[in-house]
Amino acid sequence: MSETQSNSHYPTLLQPLDLGFTRLKNRVLMGSMHTGLEDIPDSHRRLAAFYAERARGGVGLIVTGGFMASEFCLPEGIEPLFRDASQVSRHRLITDAVHRHDSKICLQILHTGRYSRTGRALAPTAIAAPINPTVPIEASEEQIQQQIDAFVEFASFSQQAGYDGVEIMGSEGYFLNEFIVERTNRRQDAWGGSYEKRIRLPLEVVRRVRKRTGDRFIIIFRLSMLDLVEGGSTFDEVLELGRELVRAGVTLINTGIGWHEAPIPTIATMVPRAAFTWVTARFRREVDVPVITSNRINTPEVAESVLARGDADMVSLARPFLADAEFVKKAETGRADEINTCIACNQACLDHIFSGRLTSCLVNPRACHETELEIAPAQLPRKLAVVGAGPAGLAAAVTAARRGHRVTLLEADSQVGGQFNLARRIPGKEEFQETIRYFTRQLQLLGIELRLGKAITAEDLNNGEFDQVILATGIVPRKPDIDGIDHPCVAGYVEVIRGEVQIGRRVAIIGAGGIGFDVAQLLSSESQAENQDIRSYLWQWGIDPELKARGGIEGVAPGHQVSPREIFLLQRKQSRPGAGLGKTTGWIHRAELKQRGVKMLAGCHYRKIDDHGLHLEVNGEPVLLEVDSIVICAGQEPRRELCTGLQVPYRLIGGADEALELDAKRAIDQATRLAATL
Repeated sequence: MSETQSNSHYPTLLQPLDLGFTRLKNRVLMGSMHTGLEDIPDSHRRLAAFYAERARGGVGLIVTGGFMASEFCLPEGIEPLFRDASQVSRHRLITDAVHRHDSKICLQILHTGRYSRTGRALAPTAIAAPINPTVPIEASEEQIQQQIDAFVEFASFSQQAGYDGVEIMGSEGYFLNEFIVERTNRRQDAWGGSYEKRIRLPLEVVRRVRKRTGDRFIIIFRLSMLDLVEGGSTFDEVLELGRELVRAGVTLINTGIGWHEAPIPTIATMVPRAAFTWVTARFRREVDVPVITSNRINTPEVAESVLARGDADMVSLARPFLADAEFVKKAETGRADEINTCIACNQACLDHIFSGRLTSCLVNPRACHETELEIAPAQLPRKLAVVGAGPAGLAAAVTAARRGHRVTLLEADSQVGGQFNLARRIPGKEEFQETIRYFTRQLQLLGIELRLGKAITAEDLNNGEFDQVILATGIVPRKPDIDGIDHPCVAGYVEVIRGEVQIGRRVAIIGAGGIGFDVAQLLSSESQAENQDIRSYLWQWGIDPELKARGGIEGVAPGHQVSPREIFLLQRKQSRPGAGLGKTTGWIHRAELKQRGVKMLAGCHYRKIDDHGLHLEVNGEPVLLEVDSIVICAGQEPRRELCTGLQVPYRLIGGADEALELDAKRAIDQATRLAATL
């Protein structure tokens, strides 16, 4: 296919970008993600396989996960890798793997500053971060010079290792960003006080890196354009720093949005797509180097529109390349409907990293596991029946069919998707529809026979048609043993989410797990449309769309959506409701429901349900909730009726195997791994 033909689908996105001394084949940057592979000894082969798949998939420029610039970011006794000369040849495995596919790669140099978990964090001032109990060491003049040297030496190492450049991490509240703002820099020496002095460190780093590496080396600076914390930079200050960075020698400026400690969601699924490109657009008009925009750009259509309207020169997609390594190639060849779209759930990427686990992806378990989870042709193709077309069944069917098995997918419902058909109805979770769309397209491409709308019996499966059966039959909601549980005011969560029952103005939700929170979100929302609107999002979280407020938020009151119902979210456990939700998203769900006035009660013991409402004890005290409706979200049980009388060899996956706390991440991973071995 010629360049003209391939570019016709997304002409701006797929247009080359000339940097003067080098040329990027398109406008797509694979943004930096710390995957955990960086921390595993001798993981270079795995990193090479991970990045090579994305390069083969067509991305123009890759930025690695962050590599620590300083011993203050690392455990005691561990030295930064640039001090080990043997590491150069090991990193050549990575850069050579990427270059074989005509892509370029930059290493991100990261100094975690006061966010370091080593117990000896280094910062401009000894002020602890709200998300880290460690009080950092206030950097001395000598230590500051040592940190500059570390950036320079790391850049030189990267050049020797074949990297096309480096990204200097200057946003998200890390070390360089901490020097820039008075919130974290209270110094009154040459590195603090006036704004000119506070930006001296990042500028000195860039100047010295440019001097060491020469003119034909990419230097990206990741600049915090919107801190989203009080005491952050004003936008005029950001512009001033941007202009100075250009003079200091940067090649590209990448957009950073929000410090890690900012109490505002910036990349979770409830954040609208491309929610912050308007910030980059304002910045881009004032600087003379190409500018990259980021955050919640997950489809080629969104990326194309962002670039076509002039918001940026490049788009940064990080997690979308976990979901689908061939994102660019599929867009280029007119197969965007085949892209496995990132749904921004954070469950297998950010939640894993912040829990000390290796990154992967809910919708693509092979991400970061390329060398040990291979989808190879089956030695002995078989006739397989997969019963249940929820996330687990879909993943099993598609993976098995890719390997050459003849697959029939059986589903009692009239549509595929299972629990994702419920999830996509929750305001802020509309992205789950993309996964259903992806799998539906794969069923068509792989020629999988789909039989919908008929409940399956063991007899149906014992007729000799199939060699093996995979049971992905899911769950049945648990019905708690409460006196009056069959009262007309009681409804199950499935019927409520589907809109099959009328819900009153005062509601009690029994069960405060993920589904209980979803139901509370649904019932406290006026409509789904508001959750997809950028201006509504900015209003809800108190972000200044005019960029006049310091840090983007100072003095701006968050908006409060009023719930159309009075809602009580109840749980038996004494722990905080929502404690088991995702590490990086649970706080968002709690904050949203609190904004809407949802009352959360722990330590509940349910006595009975009658015409007066729900009788219970809360921490031993009797309480009557005079509610109109009671929604049961009290867990699930595996659906395993088909196991009885089934004579064909079978395996259980997903909720049918384990229903505790419905977990699509576990279900898809388990299904993929099973199908890879059949």
